[in-house]
Amino acid sequence: MRKVLIVGAGQAGLQLALGLQAQQYEVTLISGRTPEQIRGGRVMSTQAMFGTALANERARGLNFWDGEAPQITGLRKTVEKPGEGRLLDWRGEFSRPAQSVDQRVKMARWLELFAERGGDVQYRNVTASELDGLAPGYELVVVATGAGELGRIFERDPQHSPFTSPQRALAVAYVRGAAASPDVPDDGLLRANSIAGIGDIYVIPGCTFGGACDVLLYEGIPDGPMDCWSDRPGADEQWSRMLELMRDHLSSEHARFTGAELTDERATLAGGVTPVVRKPVAELPSGAAVLGMGDAVVANDPITGQGANVANRCAESYLDSIVARGEQPFDRSWMQQSFDRFWQHAQHVVTWTNTSLRPAQPHVQRIMAAAAQHPEIRNRFADGFDDPADFQTWFLDPGGADAYLRSFG
Repeated sequence: MRKVLIVGAGQAGLQLALGLQAQQYEVTLISGRTPEQIRGGRVMSTQAMFGTALANERARGLNFWDGEAPQITGLRKTVEKPGEGRLLDWRGEFSRPAQSVDQRVKMARWLELFAERGGDVQYRNVTASELDGLAPGYELVVVATGAGELGRIFERDPQHSPFTSPQRALAVAYVRGAAASPDVPDDGLLRANSIAGIGDIYVIPGCTFGGACDVLLYEGIPDGPMDCWSDRPGADEQWSRMLELMRDHLSSEHARFTGAELTDERATLAGGVTPVVRKPVAELPSGAAVLGMGDAVVANDPITGQGANVANRCAESYLDSIVARGEQPFDRSWMQQSFDRFWQHAQHVVTWTNTSLRPAQPHVQRIMAAAAQHPEIRNRFADGFDDPADFQTWFLDPGGADAYLRSFG
């Protein structure tokens, strides 16, 4: 059995560990937290897993929440302009439903599953020098965490990293008790609300401890009214501010959430993400090479909801590359080729996400307006969340967009 060490027990690392375990590899997993600590910790993300990612998990027997998590059947898109009101409001359907499960629930269960199946789990944090000492005991070392010192051993790729700081002020809350929409039936829809010059407010049907909930993500433009989390408020104060921002800038959602409450005392998160792509092969002090995966090498702002999906696709791609390698060595050339294979998907996510962090170009505005009149356009846009590669030929290309819109007469 080939021996593999994976450092990091998030979506990417755990999914790869479980996949390799099922293929009879001898896998050691290092996690900074135990399942109990994960469950008792703060929310980690606003994950919405789209069709392909969910299919991957179901195929591996890793989705335990189909009977509990709400189905997300489509996307409701609104655009508001201060002083002018709502400019746009339409809904697109997903070809395959999406799903959002609190990663505290999901990662803790997967970590327990790996141990139940005989996997070797070590609960501790590892420095680069410690990893260097461990590396000789394994045929392949994979770093699946972008946090802390280990996340810095991979060199930034400036060609694919146009930003050097967070482009949005982020705030997250998991809540229960929201009212139904008074005007449009949108149960089961991911609601994407854009407020011109201020930011975006997303509402995602989700599942956490005790059942269904709503997951809210605020994407505030820097120095605007939604950039107000630098003092790291407590959970209740953060939720109070989020409600105030809704009241001032998105009254339709505020009316629904006035009676809502946080799901638990650790149901909020605030901060920012610097979008970055890093080179996938790092060299430890001894000269040993390690392979990066997940947000260790590709980190996106959550504005397009791709973080957990990219991690899922990375785990699947790396698993296929590892198994296909057979008994051949996991050398630097193979590591780079494995990342390049994954990059065929990830590059489209990076392009779309970074574009979404900038003001909408005229051709994008035309597409959004036309989507209100043509179900084919809005449904295609909705399905782009599952297949961002499709955006390259029309949504992200002005000429392609004009040709596509002309086809509707």
